[in-house]
Amino acid sequence: MNEGIRTLFGLAGGLALFLFGMDNMSRALQQAAGEGLKKFLREVTRNPLTGALAGMVVTAILQSSSATTVMVIGFVSAGLMELPQAVAVVFGANVGTTMTAQLLAFRLADWVFPILFAGTILFLTAKQERLRQTGLAVFSFGLLFDGIEVMSGAMGPLAESPVFRHWMEQVRDAPLLGLLLGIGMTLVVQSSSATIAVLQRTAQQVGPDGIHSVLGLAGALPVLLGDNIGTTITAVLAAVGQSRDAKRTAAAHCCFNLSGSVVCLCILPWLTEAVERLSPQGPELEVIARQIANAHTLFNLVCTLVWLPLTPIMVKLVCKLVPEPSKSS
Repeated sequence: MNEGIRTLFGLAGGLALFLFGMDNMSRALQQAAGEGLKKFLREVTRNPLTGALAGMVVTAILQSSSATTVMVIGFVSAGLMELPQAVAVVFGANVGTTMTAQLLAFRLADWVFPILFAGTILFLTAKQERLRQTGLAVFSFGLLFDGIEVMSGAMGPLAESPVFRHWMEQVRDAPLLGLLLGIGMTLVVQSSSATIAVLQRTAQQVGPDGIHSVLGLAGALPVLLGDNIGTTITAVLAAVGQSRDAKRTAAAHCCFNLSGSVVCLCILPWLTEAVERLSPQGPELEVIARQIANAHTLFNLVCTLVWLPLTPIMVKLVCKLVPEPSKSS
């Protein structure tokens, strides 16, 4: 088989394993948590702070900000949650989703098969449905990391390609191109976690000098910002055909990520320096995955801290963006 075709199949297969594992893990965790998680989300969102904390906790458990956002849109549409509460939960969900990138930065290659085995045994032997779903979640977690390893193996030969290196140089030297690449990848894959995982593994490939990353942190950050913009499409699609406040909740998600990404792109050199200072020191190829994860966390945490006291302003903004229908005379 042609080497290029083999690499393409490896990347596609690894991505498929990752997406399948992520989706099944989220579904299994929702089943294991039961209605209690939804009840918790509805009852602890009385003010913006507790709403944001609830969104963060629920998303960290479900490992999917999209699942939390879609759930919140459903609550708003059904009249179970007010718009200001929903907006605060969306803010917190953006922080909670960064847990996935932090987990992916760990090197768990040696533990993939034990995790898969443990999940399978628990799923097959447990009598209670909640334990079975927990076992499925553990298995899916291992499958997720197996997909990462498959993609990493496929990227080895790809990193030697002159075409690949040329494109990485273009992305590294043109932040706007990186931003558009991140948006496009997430729009296609429909998972910011998957595109961030691909970004982490791509950045770990060695550059032409044989020492530094082919992309570098400064080149990876615009792609990361684009991922954060692209992920809002899930909320937009979920709000189609829903109530006006549900559409406003989706609009708040878009405004949150878009405003933060634009500001961070304008201060990219300072953001890069801040992430490097907050991350472990060491050879670039060894620490860049953690740097990208820390940048993802820092971006969403700072945006949440800025926007949370401004929740009433965000509510007014989305009400203007999605206005009440004009009364025909």
